[in-house]
Amino acid sequence: MIKKLYGVFAVLLMWFVLHILLQTPAIPNPLTTLYQTIKLAPVLLPHLAMSLVRILSAIVVSAVVGTMIGIFMAQFKKLDEVLAPIVYILYPIPKIAFLPILMLLFGLGETPKILLIVSIIIFQFLMSAKDAVKEIREEYLDSAKSLRIKGIELYKHIIIPAILPSFFTTLRISVGVSIAVLFFGENFSTKLGIGYFIMNSYAMVNYVSMYAGIVALSVFGLFLFYMIDRFEIILCPWLEK
Repeated sequence: MIKKLYGVFAVLLMWFVLHILLQTPAIPNPLTTLYQTIKLAPVLLPHLAMSLVRILSAIVVSAVVGTMIGIFMAQFKKLDEVLAPIVYILYPIPKIAFLPILMLLFGLGETPKILLIVSIIIFQFLMSAKDAVKEIREEYLDSAKSLRIKGIELYKHIIIPAILPSFFTTLRISVGVSIAVLFFGENFSTKLGIGYFIMNSYAMVNYVSMYAGIVALSVFGLFLFYMIDRFEIILCPWLEK
């Protein structure tokens, strides 16, 4: 908790120093911004709630589908030979450019925004799970075979625990990527979402409200990372030091 408070204090201090040195409306007083954030809370909460729904939907789909495919690719060589070339071709493509295509195919609703995030982060879960399964030591698998552990039990006692640490690392990275991608996606065909609020405030030259949205987005990200940390402690108690 002290470390988190130190981080907040350090950011606010750097922000205040820039505000004093540059003397520009583009960097407002952090105290004024914090007051504005609290004042705008009833307005910001619906935007944050919608952004949360979009991000969680994309992450759940990507985590489940990507992890399953990654596990199967690591276990079945034939499947890996078929899918690996496709993954290696699609992974480096900048999927941000796909948003107009997704909007043409699926309309102007929520689906294109969610699919845009999925198209980016699903590969991270896939590659992470595939590499984690391949790194399982052979003696663990041999021991499982000797004890006749197979099927669901093999996944429960060997494979899932082995991939969980890398899964949570990927989850943290994916949250950051999802927020960045969503910020872009929420500037098209929507009037609800924290990305829309920030850019709309910028367009109206209301820099204090714009920064209030950025602060709210920061708190939003901090909340997501905190929840990931709590779940990791519960599901991976052996990692706790």
